[in-house]
Amino acid sequence: MNIVFIAPDRSVADEYRRILPSVSGKDKVEVVEALLAEAVSLARRLESQGAEVFVARGGTAMLVRKSGIKTPIVEIHLTSADIVSALARAKNEVRSDNPAMAVVAFPNMIENLQDFLPFLNLNLACHNLSSEKDAPRLVEKAIRNGARVVLGGAITTRIARERGVPAVLLGSGEASIRLALEEAKRIVYARRLEARRNNELKAMLDYTYEGIIAVDREGKITIFNPVAQAVTGIPQGEALGSPADRVIPSISFRDALQKGSQDVGEFVDVGHSRILVNRIPIRVRGEVVGAVATFQDITKIQSMEEQVRREIYSQGHVAKFRFVDIYGSSSQLTEAVDTARQFARVDATVLIHGETGVGKELFAQSIHTAGNRSNGPFVAVNCAALPEALLESELFGYVEGAFTGARRKGKPGLFELAHRGTIFLDEISEIPLSLQGRLLRILQEREVSRLGHDRVIPVDVRVLCATNRDLHRHVEEGHFRRDLFWRLNVLSLFIPPLRERRDDIMPLMWHFLDTLFPRDRRRFVFSEDAPPFLTQYPWPGNVRELRNLCERLSVVRTGRTVDAAFLGHLLEYRESAAAARSGPPGMEEIERAMARAGGKVGRAAEMLGVHRSTLWRRTMRLARGKTG
Repeated sequence: MNIVFIAPDRSVADEYRRILPSVSGKDKVEVVEALLAEAVSLARRLESQGAEVFVARGGTAMLVRKSGIKTPIVEIHLTSADIVSALARAKNEVRSDNPAMAVVAFPNMIENLQDFLPFLNLNLACHNLSSEKDAPRLVEKAIRNGARVVLGGAITTRIARERGVPAVLLGSGEASIRLALEEAKRIVYARRLEARRNNELKAMLDYTYEGIIAVDREGKITIFNPVAQAVTGIPQGEALGSPADRVIPSISFRDALQKGSQDVGEFVDVGHSRILVNRIPIRVRGEVVGAVATFQDITKIQSMEEQVRREIYSQGHVAKFRFVDIYGSSSQLTEAVDTARQFARVDATVLIHGETGVGKELFAQSIHTAGNRSNGPFVAVNCAALPEALLESELFGYVEGAFTGARRKGKPGLFELAHRGTIFLDEISEIPLSLQGRLLRILQEREVSRLGHDRVIPVDVRVLCATNRDLHRHVEEGHFRRDLFWRLNVLSLFIPPLRERRDDIMPLMWHFLDTLFPRDRRRFVFSEDAPPFLTQYPWPGNVRELRNLCERLSVVRTGRTVDAAFLGHLLEYRESAAAARSGPPGMEEIERAMARAGGKVGRAAEMLGVHRSTLWRRTMRLARGKTG
């Protein structure tokens, strides 16, 4: 049941049952019969069974409300129309123009009558009941005073009739019943909303990772959630209602309560734990009425941070590109894409050849997403971007204590992270000779051992690698192991440079402009000499350089015509020997680039079209050759 109407007798109950079905709606309404003290015991029983609101009238409502029952009580008030109707029936009982009448009832039943009684020309006396025991005495008194008809509730009318005096029940009309029902419905809705919010708050307090302690304005604890209990070691029952300064003095609420100040990010020692605490005052209309502290065990914060970073690190190994993202229609590019699609059908190792910026990783990701490992990770590593020691730990992983600075619990290597997926080794030509043997063993045995550990871990990984160097020459010069080369060069894919597929240059340019500035491409107007210049330019940086040019255009030229001279100005610093070079830069070329770059290695490497670490290693090799 949701709402319970308590009727004093059967006749009133029947009236409730006649009216309520048409107005109760979805709420379940029940009508029970009980009078005064009987109603109290019945209400207690129904409360334990889930009643949400009681509706009663007169003395029954007063007694149930005073009984200590927690369930809300809605009182049915008599309207003026109800009282007038009862007075008219009382006159008819004695058939006299102005008979002596008496009302014997609880005060809450006749409040409206007493308000407008002075304006009525009636011979009417009012007697207020304070309890059920007063009813016989007051009815006798009314009769002795000459009352020829008595009005009141169920108990009053019953006693009057037993005394042989006509009696009229102060009944509740349909309007009164409807109003009481609507009020009961509002209370049910509000109680359910409050219960839902309390349950939500309890769930948040119980299952949050933070300890939460709240105090009232006197500093007594009103909230002490399970995490607070676990961190402090203080039972919840002992903490609630107790002064916070006594229960947990290290978390002081004094400044928050007295000054209204907040403290965020304070480190506090609680027992054997060190916690990070935030203390915030609670204000209502500008007045501080309490405070709340939230805190976490620092050890757990560090553990969760490590877990989150590991999860993010793992989730980052996802291929983003597919073959449809390779833009161009030249015969050379189409042939390369067709070959790559065939390679995607198998799990063999692929060696991708191509100059810097042609899109080798784009092809590698596309091969992965088109293959049967597309649901697995795609792990990419630039072998030229990391120093030898760091590259080794990244590729193979390490155990705790493997070297100074190794993180606790160790770290899985990239081959482990690529399990059941693909690992892409970019700039494979730059991997040091000392690591090439370990890499060869992984490719042969399909198992890896972390640094500092002798246990082997099986890995199921497809290997894709790329280079912008002539690996045959590296092998002949002794910089690359011959057995590793043949292990990598199972399937060979060559990606043509942009200068060899000039038909793709202008379509690619418009594609990049559309991608970078989908609503703004029309602001770029090219003169007649611009397209010929772009198609004849050697593009040492290939597609990457073309995209960079598009971004550069948006910054330096807006709303004006772009001609060949301006494009030449933007591309001038990239015109170097790298455009015509087919192999690695020589010492003279490196020295010229360093001179032009003012000694800045990064700028010189950019002009030569190589990575700065590649340039550094190339310089060291050439220097050793001179001294040897």
